[in-house]
Formats: sequence, C-alpha cells, structure tokens
Amino acid sequence: MAPTLEGSDDALMPDFPRGPLHAYRARASFSWRELALFWEGDDMLRFKKSIFSALENDPLFAHPRGGDLSVEKYRELNFLRCKRIFEYDLLRLDELLGSPLRFMALVTSLGMYDWSLATKVFLHAFTFGSAIYSSGSERHFKYIPKVFSMEIFGCFALTELSHGSNAKAIRTTAHYDPTTEEFVIHSPDFEAAKFWVGNMGKTATHAVVFAQLYTPGGQCHGLHPFVVQIRDPKTLLPMPGVMVGDIGRKLGQNGLDNGFAMFHKVRIPRQDLLNRTGDVTPEGTYVTPFKDTRQRFGASLGSLSAGRVTIMGMSITNLKLAVSIALRFSATRRQFGPTDEEEVPVLEYQLQQWRLLPYLAAVYALDHFARLLFLDLLELQQGLLGGDRSARQAELGREVHALASAGKPLASWTAQRGIQECREACGGHGYLAMNRLGDLRNDNDPNCTYEGDNSVLLQQTSNYLLGLLERGGPGGAHFESPLKSVAFLEAYPALLGQRFQVARLEDCLDSSVPLAAYEWLVCYLLRESYQKLSQEKRSGGNDFTARNNCQVYHCRSLALAFLELTVLRRFHEHTHQPGVPPPLRAVLQRLSALYGLWCLHQHTALLYRGGYFSGEQAGKMVESAILGLCSQLKDDAIALVDVIAPPDFILDSPIGRADGELYKNLWTTVLQESKVLERASWWPEFSANKPVIGSLRPKL
Repeated sequence: MAPTLEGSDDALMPDFPRGPLHAYRARASFSWRELALFWEGDDMLRFKKSIFSALENDPLFAHPRGGDLSVEKYRELNFLRCKRIFEYDLLRLDELLGSPLRFMALVTSLGMYDWSLATKVFLHAFTFGSAIYSSGSERHFKYIPKVFSMEIFGCFALTELSHGSNAKAIRTTAHYDPTTEEFVIHSPDFEAAKFWVGNMGKTATHAVVFAQLYTPGGQCHGLHPFVVQIRDPKTLLPMPGVMVGDIGRKLGQNGLDNGFAMFHKVRIPRQDLLNRTGDVTPEGTYVTPFKDTRQRFGASLGSLSAGRVTIMGMSITNLKLAVSIALRFSATRRQFGPTDEEEVPVLEYQLQQWRLLPYLAAVYALDHFARLLFLDLLELQQGLLGGDRSARQAELGREVHALASAGKPLASWTAQRGIQECREACGGHGYLAMNRLGDLRNDNDPNCTYEGDNSVLLQQTSNYLLGLLERGGPGGAHFESPLKSVAFLEAYPALLGQRFQVARLEDCLDSSVPLAAYEWLVCYLLRESYQKLSQEKRSGGNDFTARNNCQVYHCRSLALAFLELTVLRRFHEHTHQPGVPPPLRAVLQRLSALYGLWCLHQHTALLYRGGYFSGEQAGKMVESAILGLCSQLKDDAIALVDVIAPPDFILDSPIGRADGELYKNLWTTVLQESKVLERASWWPEFSANKPVIGSLRPKL
C-alpha cells in the first residue's frame, strides 16, 4: 500500500527550511499553501504526496536514475521500479474512474522522478490498456485484469519504419481467413516493420497492432487495431513468425525499451480484432456502425488524442521542474551589485526576470488548460463508449481533436525553449548533469515528435478552422461549438475592424488586453489563410498542393495563435472568476496578463502588418507592460515555485533544493560523485608515454 497522509495543512505542506530563500518567501504577497490548495485541491495534494513519499522511502528508487548505469542495467532497474509501482497499488481503477485527474497526476508525478519509468507505466497500463477498453468490446475485457496484474505487458504499435504521421499509409496487413476464422498479420517488407514502439524492445508480450484489414475477395477496409501476442510471457522469447527487437540507444529516456517488430503470416483469432469501430463476421463480412469511412478512421485513432493531451501534461511538468530549478538558483546566486562590497541575487536583474518569469506564467496557464482539456476529452470518450451519434458529439470530437492537435505543439515547444532558457540562465552550473536541466531537455525532446510531429499536427487545427469558414459559420449561419473555443468567430467581420486602443500603461496590465488582440489576430490569420488557400486553388493546384503551399506564414501561425488564444481565454476566465480567494487574485491575474502579453509580443509584426497596431506607442506599451509585470511578480516568484515544485528528492537538483543553500549543496554533491578525488586509471599514459613530435608526420 502507498503511504497515506493525515492531519493538518502543515503536515501536508510543511514549512520550508530557513535559509537563503527565506527573504524572498517572506516578501511574497500571498500564502503559498493557500495557492497550492486552490490550484490542486486537498485530495490531489495528498495523492501526489503519497506518490512522492513512496518513492523517497523505498530503497529501490534511490538515485541515480540511470546516468551511471549501462542501458541494460538501467532498463532492468526501470522494470523493477515499474513492478513496484503496481505493488503500491497506485493504479486502482475505482479511484482513477472516480477522480480521472488522478491519472494525469500519477503520470506526471512519476515523470518528475524519471520519465523512463512514467512512460513505461503509462504505455502499458493506459495506452495499451485503454486502447483495448475503448477500441474493443466485452470480449476483450479479459485482458484488462492481466494488464494490471502484469501477467501480460503491453505496447501500442502504430508507427512503422517508413510511415509515422501518415497513418493511413501504414502497410502492415491483416487478411481474414474464413476457413479458420483467423486474421493473418503480415509485414510485406522491412519498411513496414513496426518501429519506435515503447516497451516493445525487450519487455512487451502483447501489442495493439494497427494493420490494414482485408476481407475475402481482397477488399481493404482501412486501418484497424488488433491484439497480437509477440512474446511468450513465461520466457520473453518471440512468438512464431514474430521478429522483435530493440532499436538502440536514444537521446534520452533510455530506461524505456523502444523496439521494432515484423510479422510473417502470424495467425490470430478473429476475436482479437478490436471491434468497436468495425468487425468481421465468421463468414468474412465486414460490418461497421459508421457510415462515413473518415469518421470511422478518426474513431479508431481516438486514443491518439488522449496521448496528445497526456504529452501536454508531460511537457508542462518538465517546464515546471526547469523553472523551479532556475528560479531558486537565480534567487540565491549573487553576482555584481551597485558597489564592489554588495552583490545582489541575479533574480533582481530585469534581464533575468524577463528570461524566466514568462515561462513561470506559461506553466500556470498551460497547466490549467491541460487539465480542462483532459476533462473535455473524458466527456468525448464517454460519449463514444455510450454510442452517442449526435451532431453535438461529432462537433465535440472535431473540437477536441483540433485543440489537442495544437495543444501538444504549443506545450512541448514552450517547454523545450523554456528548459533551454533555464539552462542558460543557470550559467555553467546549469550545464552540470547533476543539476538535471540537460536530462529534462533531452527527455522533453521527443514530446515534439511522438503522437504526431508538431508541425504536421498543426495542420489538423488549421484545417478545422478553415472548415468553419467553408461551412459558412462565421458571420453566417450559427454553428455549434460545444467547448465555445470558436464561439468568438460569430463576430468575425466585426472583429477584423477592431484596433488597439489602450491609452495608459496601467490599463495594459490585464489579460483582457491580449485577449482582445488575439481574437483580432486569429480572425486576421484565418482570413489571410483562407484567401491564400483560395488563391492557390485558383492557380490550378489540387487541394493537396494548395494546402501544402499555405502552411508557412499562414496556416501554421493560425493554428498556434488560435491555441494561444484558447489557453489565455481559459486562464483569464479562471483567474477572474469570483471563486478565486481575494489574497490570490492579484498574483494570478498578473500571471495571466504576463502570459498573454508575452505570447502576443511574438506576433508584433503581424499586428502591425494587419493594422491592429499603428504607431510605435502600441508596441512600446506591450513591452513596458511585460517588464512591469515581471517586476511585480519578482518577489512572488519563489512562492509560486514552491506551489509547483516537488520535494527535493524528486526534483533531484543540488542548485534547486528548497533550502536555497546553493553552493553547499552543489559542493557536497560534487564531492560525493564516484571517484572524484581518485587518480585517473590511465595515469601511466600521461607519465610514461610522451609523444614523439612529428613521428607520424607523412614523409612525402
């Protein structure tokens, strides 16, 4: 059993040790405990702390995470830790179903410790398990208990060596044989090998394999998921006809075994087709509840939206850790000062504030959005499982898909840029592996690629928005937007006539200002993208070529701006709602304003080009507002970090520890490194074997 926590808020959130960070904590305008309770809630805080305490008190989870281990040993340790997570029973289905946000909290809490572990658990229990649950039917539920008992171990096999983003072109086949009532799974050549599949390299016994389904007579019914056994659970040896292996060392997350598999006429029972979107009768007739093949294809890949929303949470978690390390470092690192005798914390410098505090604001804004989108996704999936075929359900599916398709790029790119900024803001100490910023950067990197390349994914969102114009929505007939993310487009023509009219700097310090600007910007980019697409089509290009020629400077910018607007709108509404405790309103509204203005500033050229900004005063006012908000948030920065940072054991960064004893912690950790004071084992090469200068120079 995982440890439980009883008692007061002080037991749940004990005081931080007094030290160099105390001065900043004392200057905070709010209580960090009050914000933590408002932001997370008591139940979630206790759940997270139970996870962190379990890891910290169990010797199996003692550091290092794997930096000094061989890949083979790291993966063995990671698997043992994965087993231990199940032994702690942190994955109880009744609790997760009763409080779905616990799922995200579990994944991100484990990820704060080590993403190799979190991803291994996530891919097995949730990606594999939920694919069976959501894509299958009652006949497949027999697998679910085996997942949670680890009797079998799963993976999700969609990507192939030669195809990733273009899922429709996947080449693995599943031909139905009515004489034996079996599907024959086959890889036509090595380019059709399943590739990059997490857990497949050394561990997985079963896979959800996506293949093109063929019925007798040779008719292809498109991509469908099948449960395929790839290894014997008793020996971990490949099943007959399966060639399965590991793809090798990666840039990060090397505790996770990514693998490949080829299938040579592997036969599986007809019942192992996951049949929620389509089935085959014993005689070989294909049946589906979907009349539209595109709708069926989208439903069959519905689990990818869940993956993308989860990756948003993973990216935000990485940024939380990096910002926590960099800001605690900045509040205790003293360099230069007004006199030679007085050095000041680098956080006092405007440049350091400008580099880091917008990313702190981004953490809060994106974190709130990701949680809401996760709940929106649950609503969608409940409708799908309940057989809802209403127009609202279809529109909700399109809207969630559009938000997830842009949400993952925005979150993962923001995290990637932010982690790099944090690394540089910590100077040379940030480059030390022990301070973890390098691992965070490398472990976050794949978030930009898997479950859909970011740049490709953004096209899904821009296509959704362009489709609204083509359907006559904005300015014409009413269209339904269940989550209201595109409701503002009802005022599309009028919004295009809006202009920036803020006259005083103090009026610019609220997120309503960037919110209004973003509504204009999205309308402007939508109009420009639509006109560009129409122009390309008039020039004789087909739809494929026309859309390809509209991405740069048009559709890509449209998708990102739309998602930035949506994130900002939800954060603005949250921070301005009456339920916010009065002591927290000022700091949360400053975070909202800073995030909005900082994001908007990246589009300054477009705001001027489209005529929303005119004259130099508008641009200067936005810049002054950003710097003013950074200055106002500076004294609250450490308290804001205290809300989001995990315990020191989990954060595992000497320069980011909660006591703020920067140099003491760093020096102690350096001296505790292996063989740090020992003479090099190769010392004779230095002492005895001196080079003979020019001895190897060519004689010609």
